[in-house]
Amino acid sequence: MNFIKFIFPFLISLALVVGLNNKWGQVPPLGKFLDPYSGFWANSDDKDVAFEESPSIPGLNETVSIYYDSILVPHVYANNDHDLYMAQGYVTAQNRLWQMEFQTHASGGRVSEIIGKDALDFDRYQRRNGLLYGAEKAVKLMAEDPTIGPILNAYTEGVNQYIASLEYKDLPIEYKLLDYKPEKWSNLKSGLLLKYMANDLAGGDSDAENTHLLKMLGKERFDFLFPDRYQDFDPVIPKSREWDFDAETVERPDSIEFPLVFPDDKAPQPDPQNGSNNWTVHGSKTSTGKPMLANDPHLGLNLPSIWYVMHLNSPTVNVYGSTLPGALGVIIGFNDSVSWGVTNATRDVRDWYHITFKSDEKKEYRYNGKWLKTQKVIQEFKIRGDENYFDTIYYTHHGPIVYDESFRSENSKTDFALRWTAHDPSNEQLTFHLLNRAKNYGDYEKALTYYDCPAQNFAFADVHGDIALWINGKFPLRWEEQGKFIMDGSRADMDWAGFIPRGHNAYMKNPEQGYLSSANQIPVDSTYPYYHYDRGFEHYRNRRLNRKLETLQNITVEDMMRLQNDNFSLLASDILPSILDSLNRNNMSETEKIAFDALSNWNFMADQDAVAPAYFEILWDDLYRNLWDEFYGLDTKVRRPELPVTVEILKEHPEEKYIDNQKTDKKESTTDLYQMSFKSAVDSVETWKSANEKELTWSNFKNTTVQHLARLAPFSTDNIQIGGNRHILNATSGRHGPSWRMVVSLEQPIKAYGVYPGGQSGNPGSYYYDNLIEPWSNGEYYELENKANASDLNNIIFTQTLTPEAK
Repeated sequence: MNFIKFIFPFLISLALVVGLNNKWGQVPPLGKFLDPYSGFWANSDDKDVAFEESPSIPGLNETVSIYYDSILVPHVYANNDHDLYMAQGYVTAQNRLWQMEFQTHASGGRVSEIIGKDALDFDRYQRRNGLLYGAEKAVKLMAEDPTIGPILNAYTEGVNQYIASLEYKDLPIEYKLLDYKPEKWSNLKSGLLLKYMANDLAGGDSDAENTHLLKMLGKERFDFLFPDRYQDFDPVIPKSREWDFDAETVERPDSIEFPLVFPDDKAPQPDPQNGSNNWTVHGSKTSTGKPMLANDPHLGLNLPSIWYVMHLNSPTVNVYGSTLPGALGVIIGFNDSVSWGVTNATRDVRDWYHITFKSDEKKEYRYNGKWLKTQKVIQEFKIRGDENYFDTIYYTHHGPIVYDESFRSENSKTDFALRWTAHDPSNEQLTFHLLNRAKNYGDYEKALTYYDCPAQNFAFADVHGDIALWINGKFPLRWEEQGKFIMDGSRADMDWAGFIPRGHNAYMKNPEQGYLSSANQIPVDSTYPYYHYDRGFEHYRNRRLNRKLETLQNITVEDMMRLQNDNFSLLASDILPSILDSLNRNNMSETEKIAFDALSNWNFMADQDAVAPAYFEILWDDLYRNLWDEFYGLDTKVRRPELPVTVEILKEHPEEKYIDNQKTDKKESTTDLYQMSFKSAVDSVETWKSANEKELTWSNFKNTTVQHLARLAPFSTDNIQIGGNRHILNATSGRHGPSWRMVVSLEQPIKAYGVYPGGQSGNPGSYYYDNLIEPWSNGEYYELENKANASDLNNIIFTQTLTPEAK
């Protein structure tokens, strides 16, 4: 991608106005930036691989060889684990340094240091939310671990050796644009990265919204609109599973009252579309007679890409897959014996407690009839171009006070503490270290015992023929509905009673049906003896996936790929026929007839060239808003009923009192709402057509965009030609979608394939920055080679040798 044509005219104009040698506001010092030898020109390498061929690395024990293939995936061969992870840190920083640092600044509440006071509110929330608090505990535990501690130090040293080698001309373009320099990496930054992902995947909750709604609707109406499980649900663990353990019990309090005080404002929640698909198929259903596994995590579509793909080889490991830039090892991948993949487990592990302080000094808070002391922590925020800011955060035994009169509330009684498993010490790096080296199901099962947060569904397959899926994490032991609403922090019976024993987490191995899958649906049925809750479960992707897996036989790798790229909308097939039946084509305008015919003839495939999905998208969104208009425009932030409940009401409760648009004097029927929404969809599409010179197709209308992390438009890619949408297996919407597609066949030798929407390089001037977007959008894959011997690798375009510094 050649970014020069986008920014050069802009910067030249600025240079003529503000001069060349000073930083003005958010404009970098243009003299340095435009320097033809060390400025942004130095970042334009197109297809060149501009890495130093034989850098000398202090602290390295032996030579490490790195072979870059045709898509710039590094195959790292080291003679020991210390050197392997030092090389991983060095190579990752060489390609993704700015991304690594920016994400850890975001997690640690330090964005104000880069862009100024506009980010202070965000930074304060990140600190109060406890990401730094949790990362510090995690890193302490990792440092004490005899396995992870030494190699984490090696990784950090590798990153720092690369940083130490940089001159201004070598800096990633973002540092030059934003006019700052990288700082030394630390183990804490790796911990912050893991908490960044925990927050992105499991940093959401609805306690406050649920409490508002409970008081607004009453218990019966609330339960009807926001049930714990939907009709026709298909859980992650098949309903045939019998639980062969004696569950621990926790007594529900006799009297429960919910606080009358609420936060004035809730911070932005993680994207509710964050989820994923994974499935594993037994050899009895495959063409090879061996298991297969597929995984595609659904996250925000960003550049540089969320994942950095690597092959790591030492005497103890030979693993290939996607890594998180800034973290050890492979997160999703395969080795010579096993493969694994993860999806979000959709389990609520965040609870809010209303705290009563003894006085405005907040030195003590009421708990179990006594006054307990708080811990007071003053956090300093460095703000670019402004004075430092100091924020006082109080900690209770529940956790940090996130909301109080100094943050997002003017009410002096609004004091809310957050209890979250991400605050507890944990060592997820050990889980992935062991998975990278796993040989069989027993190794996989042992590795999962060290994993706490965020809760994930770990799918598994091995060369011995086993498949399995564990819903894994550290889950609170709760009484029925505990944590669903804000709780009284002064009552001991509101505390978690402990945690569900690891062995009681829901799982299944080698089921009779021959497959296991997860797509963020409800984890288990009502026979599971522990209370489980989340604010909403996926209801469409999982059922489509299981219906296909049930019928498929002699499954091939190509079948697995087709499933990952499947564009069938089960939501549309559930509701659209009812909508169309209520419309009278004879009373329509010619424009409306065109839309009606497109929808009537639609096969429910949201393919990129289709027209009907554009009409359906607007029709459904407008219908939803018309149905639930009373939930919009309220003074307080509330959640709205989930899609399965909405469909159920429209189809099975047509006289329900909610079938009305309260903005009109008329009492609308279901048919009225359908007609209103259909006309709105037609009008909106016509408006889009007049405002855009593009042909009306689903991909043009949807405008899937892979956006730069700093929202820099010239470094982003828009109007990607791809189908899919929310609630579809190919869950590609406007800014969200499959961030890494992987298919692995556990035959011998293992065959694996993958692709993701971005590229290996973090440099927008490089061909390898976004070269994988088009293959990804076309449903193409690259073969993933984890050859034990470097001489067996194919398509190598560049070799780099890291050598120990001469003593």
